[in-house]
Order: sequence, then structure tokens, then C-alpha cells
Amino acid sequence: MNMFKRVVRQSKFRHVFGQAVKNDQCYDDIRVSRVTWDSAFCAVNSKFVAVIVEASGGGAFMVLPLHKTGRIDKAYPTVCGHTGPVLDIDWCPHNDQVIASGSEDCTVMVWQIPENGLVTSMPEPVVVLEGHSKRVGIITWHPTARNILLSAGCDNVIIIWNVGTGEAIITLEDMHPDIIFSVCWNRNGSLICTACKDKKVRVIDPRKEEIVAEKDKAHEGARPIRAIFLSDGKVFTTGFSRMSERQLALWDPENMEEPVSVHEMDTSNGVLLPFYDPDTNVVYLCGKGDSSIRYFEITDEAPFVHYLSTFTTKEPQRGMGYMPKRGLDVNKCEIARFYKLHERKCEPIIMTVPRKSDLFQDDLYPDTAGPEAPLEAEEWFEGKNGDPILISLKHGYIPGKNRDLKVVKKNILDNKLSKNTENTTPAIKTATSTPSIKSEAKLDEVLKEMKSLRELVSSQEKRIAKLEQQLSKMDI
Repeated sequence: MNMFKRVVRQSKFRHVFGQAVKNDQCYDDIRVSRVTWDSAFCAVNSKFVAVIVEASGGGAFMVLPLHKTGRIDKAYPTVCGHTGPVLDIDWCPHNDQVIASGSEDCTVMVWQIPENGLVTSMPEPVVVLEGHSKRVGIITWHPTARNILLSAGCDNVIIIWNVGTGEAIITLEDMHPDIIFSVCWNRNGSLICTACKDKKVRVIDPRKEEIVAEKDKAHEGARPIRAIFLSDGKVFTTGFSRMSERQLALWDPENMEEPVSVHEMDTSNGVLLPFYDPDTNVVYLCGKGDSSIRYFEITDEAPFVHYLSTFTTKEPQRGMGYMPKRGLDVNKCEIARFYKLHERKCEPIIMTVPRKSDLFQDDLYPDTAGPEAPLEAEEWFEGKNGDPILISLKHGYIPGKNRDLKVVKKNILDNKLSKNTENTTPAIKTATSTPSIKSEAKLDEVLKEMKSLRELVSSQEKRIAKLEQQLSKMDI
């Protein structure tokens, strides 16, 4: 680590300090998933925290309103539609009530969470996206186009879906010869970067279906690599050296021959999950199984990646959630908030820049990406790009009303189904464009339930009318 500490540089983030919240502000008694997969297991937005949990005979995750701290009842409802363990979850950046999940059951499911959280368990998603032939371990929403979702599976295939129609629009099949470790969109969603088990980092134009840049042996070690885009278009990677030291590196896609900067860190073997704040250019590294969060500032001056500090605790982390900027408390100069998963709890960790003044610190909070999507899905697929629509956090973020996620299917064979069901959305099988038998059975079940509910309502109406009659006689 000495190499980072040679020069004391001026930076407003030099004194950032992390603090875990008090026990009563944690989410306790959550059985965090034990599945062996290197994803974060936790996703957070300004309304909810979602955690992948242990589930017998299937896969589930829990969605808790942020204020629901303390001990979580064992019977608390879950989102439980997957038939295999859930491997990754991601909140939609344009709708705080929509979350997607990928699972060992080879499907992607998209869910709409009620405004105040779950009251009963949710077995039925708004839409099922079927197209992968092996488990789906990576899920990530498009940053600027509404209803576009990317999934990557252990079939080494990347699929980009239009969730609004339930269709797989782009399938990138022959680009990765081995397991994909990570996928990340760039700031306006025109490119993706991927890290693969073949030790290559690739920059891909998904609409042209071509590799724009790639680097072989970005990190020489055998353990997983992660790659993320920074807001200026550079790529930041974490991986391992040949000597199994953990490394971080910065790359310029214009010239991938040599890294802009590379640093060895330590010999721990946990995969480093990078979380990036485009507003401040700070990268936070959370190692799975580590008990620390290290953070670095990225600038235009050598050595480009500047070590800031390390937040250390006693307990190792099983996973980590990262709050989007608009969910932070700007009055407390909070610049990041993490949700650290232990074996049986989720603990928020707050990163603060110490300031004497109580006024809004506009240098810490430049305008940040808001929830409005600049593009519709169709516009993006047609070739348009849009930068994030920025909002000011000066008076805090007030969430607006989220519109319902509507899925309008384009499959002709599904039309007769949708007539039957009025507003219910059965599962969509995009791979074969026919409704699956499973969804037809579920549909029958839903229709039966609707029929019995109608009967119940009409019998209750009769009973009420009878009681009212009796009551009017008593008044006389």
C-alpha cells in the first residue's frame, strides 16, 4: 500500500470517514443467501433495500422499506417466484418500485413492488424473460433508456431485453468463450464493458454487435476480474496478478495495449466488487469476505488512481448494497451509503465528508442522475443515445409517483391469452414465442381465483343488503 502514500495531495475526499449505524438501525435476523456466486446479493434505492435470502426449494429475495429497521420477523413476505436460487438483483433506475432478478433456474424475472412494500409474499412477476440455457448470474438495467434490461448467463451469452414487450432484442452469442464475470454499461448506455474468465476485458457496441476494444490478460491471475466504465469513458478493473496479489488498473479504450495505471494491493483472495460514484469520481472497493471498504479518487493527473482511505470493521462482508446518490442525506454531508451483509443481518455504513458548515455543500453534490429516462426503449434500439437527465439535490430528493410497469406482448399466439386475462400478465416465453404450459396452468388458477372472489363479493353484497333491511326495520 506504500505506493499510494508517497504524496500528500489536496483532495476534499481525503478525510472521508465511514461509520456503521447503531444496532437498532440495522435490519436483523435476515438469512442471507449462502449460494456461491460473486455478486453483491443486495440492491438498494431511495425507497427499499433488497437482499437475496436462503429459500428452501427455490429462490427468493426480501424487499424492505428503508425505514423497516430492527428485527425482521421470520414470516416476513418475500419475492419468491424463482424455482432455483436467485444470483443477482438490480433496481430499475427509472422506477423505484421495479426490480429484476436472475436465477439458477435460467430465467430473468421483473417484479413491481407495491408502494409501501410487501404485505404478502409475491410469487408472480410482471414478466418472465426466458432465453438463457444456463443460470443467469448478471442483471443490469440500461442507465438512460426506459425498460431495457441486460442479462448475462453461464451459457456465455448476453441478452438485451425490451421489458415493455417481453422480447429479447439483442443476443450477443459468440463473443465470450467462457464465463462472463461482469458487465457494465457506460454513462449514456451506448457501450458495455465485460470481464471474462478468458482474462480478456472487452468493450462492446451491443447494437452493432461488435467488439470495439479488448485487452488480453488484463490481469494475469486466475481469479475473477471485474470491469466498470467511468464517466469519462475509461475502464477500471480489479483482478489478480500472477502472484495472486489483488490488483486494480485503469484503461483507456482508445489504447488498451498498456494500462494507464496499475496497482498491487494485498494477497487476500476475495473478489473486489467496485462501486463507482460518477459525480465525485470516487471508486469504493469491497472485497467479498473482507472486513473493509477501500476508496480511491480517480483524477487526470498521475498516478491517476489515488488511495484515499480504508473503512475497517471486525466482521467480514457477505455482500454489499450501494445507495444511489439521490437516496443520501445531503444535510449530513453523506457522500455514500453502503448496506453491508453479514450472515444474519444487513448493516448500513455511512460515508461522510467532515464539514463545519450546515449549508448545502454544492462542491460535494454536483447535479446527479435523476429517475427520468431520456429515451424510450424503441428509440435506443433504433440507434439514439441520451445522457442522464440530471437533478439538483440542493433541497433533498423528493421521490415522484412511479408509473406502473406495463408489459404489452407482441407475440400473436399470446393474444388470445391476453384477451382472457384483461389486466393480468402471464409469463412470456420469448424463446419459442408460445405461451408455456406452466403459464397456462397458472392462468387457469388465476381465473378460478377471480371467479371465486367475484362469487364471494356477490354473496357478501347480498348479506349486507339483508342486514341493512333488518336494520331499517329495527329503526321503525
